[in-house]
Amino acid sequence: MEKEKISNGEISALGVTDLELLVNFSRVANGLLKHQVMTKEIILAHLESLVEDPMPYAMKKGGKFRNLAERVLELRKDGKFIKQQRSNHALREELIEFPVFGKENIEAGALGQMNTAMKLPIAVAGALMPDAHHGYGLPIGGVLATTIDTIIPYAVGVDIACRMCLSIFDLPATVVDTDKDKLKSLLGEHTVFGMGGVVKSHYDTSLFDHADWNATKVIRSLKNKAYTQLGTSGTGNHFVEWGELTVTAGALEGIPAGTYLALLSHSGSRGFGGSIANYYSEIAMKKTKLPQEAKHLAWLDMNTEEGQEYWIAMNLAGEYASANHHEIHNKIANALNLPPVMRIENHHNFAWKEKLANGTEVMVHRKGATPAGKGVLGIIPGSMSTPGFLVRGKGEESSINSASHGAGRLMSRTAAFKTLHKDLVEAELLDKRVTLIGSDLDEAPMVYKDIHAVMAAQTDLVDVLASFQPRIVKMADPKERPED
Repeated sequence: MEKEKISNGEISALGVTDLELLVNFSRVANGLLKHQVMTKEIILAHLESLVEDPMPYAMKKGGKFRNLAERVLELRKDGKFIKQQRSNHALREELIEFPVFGKENIEAGALGQMNTAMKLPIAVAGALMPDAHHGYGLPIGGVLATTIDTIIPYAVGVDIACRMCLSIFDLPATVVDTDKDKLKSLLGEHTVFGMGGVVKSHYDTSLFDHADWNATKVIRSLKNKAYTQLGTSGTGNHFVEWGELTVTAGALEGIPAGTYLALLSHSGSRGFGGSIANYYSEIAMKKTKLPQEAKHLAWLDMNTEEGQEYWIAMNLAGEYASANHHEIHNKIANALNLPPVMRIENHHNFAWKEKLANGTEVMVHRKGATPAGKGVLGIIPGSMSTPGFLVRGKGEESSINSASHGAGRLMSRTAAFKTLHKDLVEAELLDKRVTLIGSDLDEAPMVYKDIHAVMAAQTDLVDVLASFQPRIVKMADPKERPED
């Protein structure tokens, strides 16, 4: 079997025309690929960011791309490195300044991607959350406000409307120990994980009576897939878990201070949302041709047919993702014979029509960022062994009413498999009294940033109302390809 390789043509397409630089790019890129430090897509995404803005990479001590970045800067200084523009939309010469929360814990690639986004001619404002890391187009943890008549599919993300959902039960948290086997069985009986996961019976399918399922040819073609996957979870970092929710006095109306049994899930719009994202991203990149380093930030005009189609499909994916979680929670609550006393949910990977503090109407893309408008409730998870937090937004203008959507990855999946040992992970889970069903080393607690440091970086953005400690965690089988 021929080994995967990054070709000179793929590197040249980034605008690298200098022969010496081309050779150096190829050596570094294929070295990282050979040793499985990063995937091909992530390496090329980093190189795109570096070509556009080498400074963050040049300043990173011990960075894998530092030498390349320094050479690019040298060539630019001598006027020898000229990028070829293949676009019908030029980027701004100067980027719009944006706040970075927890900058000391954010990698150069994410900063570089955000810098590129803030040079888009349609960019109005932006912010980078403390869990940010390198993504596809817009970094995960990036918040981007564009002109009201534009929307960027890849700034929404592939898993449209990926969300969190928390059900609180009027049971003491000690139940997670005394009735452990029963709670494990409930997860086994009422959750399905995997790329092609489907269910045979549903709790509530009323969403499929919505007229928008017949709105476009693309949506109609995906309706059956969406129906069969209703009530299922994805792979990668998606989960359904039981845990201990500690609520502070007066934090939640009608719920006294105490520690309760709670059910938390993380998943999105499954194959329906992914298909919508890929279909309209391709259209956007054909319609809006940007410089290579920004090509995945191509937008759709909301005044066009395809722009309106995507808007309808994205919002339907949001309702579907919510129904997907409700299906899981309702089935489990019904089997438990106890309705939750409160259910709280929020989604990320979405675009909202909002107004900035100065009254400007904008399209706010939150790719891996939690809505945190004043008084808005949200959930920020940690890892399978560290706490998550139920929060209330403060409506901070500088963050565009946003907060982090989790702890954020500290290392890639390939790096996790190369550096982590199973016994170390098992010891951590044993210490935190966590029972794990499924998953693999690429989702181990060590691959995530310190959730406490992430929360400390956003005290101006949210108030913490409760903490959630995972105890029984179910994720996809290790054999499943991550889709998050």
